Amino acid sequence: MAFSVTIQRLDRSTEPITIQLQTSFVPQSQDLDLTPGPDFQGAHYIYGQTLVPEVEGGPRPTVHMLWTPIPPSLMLGGEEQERCWEFLTAVAGSEEEAKRSYVQGLSLVAAGALHRSHTRAWAALRRDFSVQLDGPLALQQALHGCLYYLLSALPPQGSPGFVFHGISPGGLSNGTRGEDYWGHIFWDQDTWMFPNILLLYPEAARAILEYRIRTLEGAVCNAQEQGYKGAKFPWESAATGREVCPEEIYGAQEIHVTGDVLVAFEQYYYTTQDQKLFREDGGWELVEAVAQYWCSRMVWSEEEQLYHIRGVMPPDEYHRQVDNSAYTNAVARRSLNFAAEVARDLLLPVPEEWEDCARKIKMPFDAQRKYHPEYDGYSPGEPVKQADVVLLGFPLMHPMSAEVRRNDLEMYEPVTDPAGPAMTWSMFAVGWLELKEMQRAQSQLHKCFSNITEPFKIWVENSDGSGAVNFLTGMGGFLQAILFGYTGFRITRSGLRFNPAFPHDITKLKLSGISYLGNKLDFTITTAEISMEVTETSRDPLASPLEAVLESGHRFPLRKECLLPHSARLDSEVTLQDPLSLG
Repeated sequence: MAFSVTIQRLDRSTEPITIQLQTSFVPQSQDLDLTPGPDFQGAHYIYGQTLVPEVEGGPRPTVHMLWTPIPPSLMLGGEEQERCWEFLTAVAGSEEEAKRSYVQGLSLVAAGALHRSHTRAWAALRRDFSVQLDGPLALQQALHGCLYYLLSALPPQGSPGFVFHGISPGGLSNGTRGEDYWGHIFWDQDTWMFPNILLLYPEAARAILEYRIRTLEGAVCNAQEQGYKGAKFPWESAATGREVCPEEIYGAQEIHVTGDVLVAFEQYYYTTQDQKLFREDGGWELVEAVAQYWCSRMVWSEEEQLYHIRGVMPPDEYHRQVDNSAYTNAVARRSLNFAAEVARDLLLPVPEEWEDCARKIKMPFDAQRKYHPEYDGYSPGEPVKQADVVLLGFPLMHPMSAEVRRNDLEMYEPVTDPAGPAMTWSMFAVGWLELKEMQRAQSQLHKCFSNITEPFKIWVENSDGSGAVNFLTGMGGFLQAILFGYTGFRITRSGLRFNPAFPHDITKLKLSGISYLGNKLDFTITTAEISMEVTETSRDPLASPLEAVLESGHRFPLRKECLLPHSARLDSEVTLQDPLSLG
């Protein structure tokens, strides 16, 4: 980490200028047993272990830190017009890595290239992909701010041996103690952040899935402790995959996280067809274990002749110990269907139980009002904390008519807590964009802006300023409203569907470097037309060129820039696919 202070003289005076510095940092921790070590090339050095292992008898990770001492003041001499001071901090799991990193920083400082190396690295990343829109300045700033903070939390490109430990809701930044989630990993990573990362940066998306694979053993232990088979991913995850949530109720009841993890694997599989992850790198074992968990977690209702999932907390945390949460049951069904698909692709037998449970799980539905009750016994008008049932339409794409989709939005929008977490409104916006209700979508998306603070577009979890800072979950939802809402992108087994919808104050959206089946594509969408260009083709020698398939059935090979005809403009759906793909 690097920090610089520059003092520049703005007049012709020759008096020394002194700036007093203050820092609240002390080399102490409530969580670490720290020992001072010898200074290293002008840096102070401390190292130590966590005081408490994550699980009883487990390892206590080691932390090593080097940092430039902070002087009490900085002074610009009488003859100096400008001077810059640079302060470095290196944190690593070993002394060797911390010193290597610190020395790298010192060499950049000596060459006067510290800031330049930073801007070059960002420029290289932005050359690979970018999202730009012509519209209100505040919307553009929010978009670029979200991309910056989310990308900042990802593993660096081209870092062999770098072990990625997932993304916490607050990323690397730190709110007040108790509001930063202790760096733990939630469904926030898999549901809210992952889809954006997948389209733009599939290598980082794979690293997120590898984190879940590494913690599978802990997830298996979680299931066993509760008396179930397979793997139950924790509500709060850290290094081992064991449940580390300080409040037992969430770990015991908010089980939808296990399905959320598998939705990320499904999206990755459909977008990359990376079978190596599933055949060789542990992906299949995870998929199989999740399917086993859901089957063991269901109970058969003789009365309804359906499977139930009882005693859960849905995403709406205002309700607990409910039966048949619509979202939980839908994500369980999706897990089982995906597990069966992967088994067939890998030429493995599909357990009959998986298909039976998926086919017969109860999905709460009010046939009279034509909407999905949040759970068994939900009464219309009951307050809801955050996006829950509306997630059935997106990202789960649960089959339903446009009328039911509208009714779900109408039912839950007025009863959702306005002080709830920031990502909620983006999902309502996506729903209204699906229905081409531009004004209602815009109204919901604008609610997100109350969670953005100036001047650096930092997001807070709740609109009253409380909760996690910098809230990457809210940013992930906002980005999905752009990347999946405005474009209409939907990741499916048979192709990447898109059906754009813009509010009136957006005139153009350009997405560069979208990744699909090993290809890179640029999309330019205006109110008049859609153009696509394949900028990189798959390196797989067996891959065939992509095709754009219109709703009418017309097909357009995508070997170079393709301007789609009027029938493909903003009033119809287009599917991007490999003609020899999984579907």
